[in-house]
Amino acid sequence: MANNHKSEIKIDIELDENRIPEKLRWTAKDGGVENEETKAMLLSVWNSKSKESLRIDLWTKDMPVDEMKIFFHQTLVAMSDTFYRATQDEKMSATMKDFCDYFAEKLELKQK
Repeated sequence: MANNHKSEIKIDIELDENRIPEKLRWTAKDGGVENEETKAMLLSVWNSKSKESLRIDLWTKDMPVDEMKIFFHQTLVAMSDTFYRATQDEKMSATMKDFCDYFAEKLELKQK
């Protein structure tokens, strides 16, 4: 019988009196991350029974808007890379990258 390894990712959220995130910390010991502070996170999971994705989108109230724009751009680029690795669909991956370039251009994220 194979030895199965179990891995855990832990997210700690400190909320204010209105239940708005003030601090986010995460731990993924297998990835070398221990109680690291972050300002934002997006988590998606797939429910195979209902054929839908479920999400948790959190950011702290002191997350700067300019950093949120960069975070979204980088997340979209990473999603296009993940989409390609998962599907090998080069045409749609390229289309997604084109959108990422458009997104960055419209938000003036690209350096001149």
